[in-house]
Amino acid sequence: MAPSALPRVVATRRLPGTALDRLAAASDLWVWPERGPIPRPALTEQVGAAEGLLCTGVDPVDAALLGAAPALRAISSYSVGLDNIDLAGCARRGLPVGHTPDVLTESTADIAFGLLLAGARRFKEGLDLVRRGWDYWYPEMLLGEDVHSSTIGIVGLGRIGTAVARRAAGFGMRILYHDRNRRPEAEARLGAAFRATLPALLAESDHVVLTLPLTPETYHLIGATALAAMKPTATLVNAARGPLVDPDALARALRAGTIAAAALDVTEPEPLPPDHSLVGLPNCTILPHLGSASRSTRIAMADLAVANLLAGLAGDPLPAPAPSPSPQTR
Repeated sequence: MAPSALPRVVATRRLPGTALDRLAAASDLWVWPERGPIPRPALTEQVGAAEGLLCTGVDPVDAALLGAAPALRAISSYSVGLDNIDLAGCARRGLPVGHTPDVLTESTADIAFGLLLAGARRFKEGLDLVRRGWDYWYPEMLLGEDVHSSTIGIVGLGRIGTAVARRAAGFGMRILYHDRNRRPEAEARLGAAFRATLPALLAESDHVVLTLPLTPETYHLIGATALAAMKPTATLVNAARGPLVDPDALARALRAGTIAAAALDVTEPEPLPPDHSLVGLPNCTILPHLGSASRSTRIAMADLAVANLLAGLAGDPLPAPAPSPSPQTR
């Protein structure tokens, strides 16, 4: 095939591994060369003649961008979440959309459980104390809350939520979950107990872990009312999407002792400015969106994202197609 006949493809980031090399061999590939996000005007210009788009979960693929890309035939997102993509608009145009579920499940669940341990056992405060210098140990120093034999409440028992539940079972935890749908297999295999309402789960849980998608219905799901329903000794973990939690309400709750601790891999906005009230709180642990950040997982995501795009351009079924535009629990 002559080079001029290759489909034009735009990738909004460089990716680890060799997946982009395979994409370059099969397309006329343009890659945004910087580490930071591609500016919207540059993306709009590049997609004008593009037949394929490989984006990340932080690139807005909205109606305006789709309108600027009349030749587009396939989209692949280097992410599980798809809240950044106008799926309904893509469906109306018959545009296949791929994403990268499954391959990052275990790595993200590792981070979620690590955050749970860090928040409940006050790792951040301990590290801060070591950096400042400490003179002696005493019996009441930095007392936290147990994770083993406690009650975990998982909001969203999809792939990642179930993986977190498996880890919780290994710690002898009592497992509660709240979800749009009941999960009989998880109930039978892990002893997970369903709670039909979020307030019921929050009131019973020693630790609350968010592993659900961002939708209009889940935006700021955890705000002042939800935080007030939690135990004052509770830890909140967000390993899903930043806007699930109202950051101002969370900061007020942490300062007031409404809950004991929070541990976040994602925030609103992202990144948080260094002067944000959450950043300076001793009982709030914040990571820079590291959920899938293991070498093998990020390479597997790249491989799947490229496989999705190549399949879409060829008119073949995608290995990992996006779900229908209706909200789904990941």
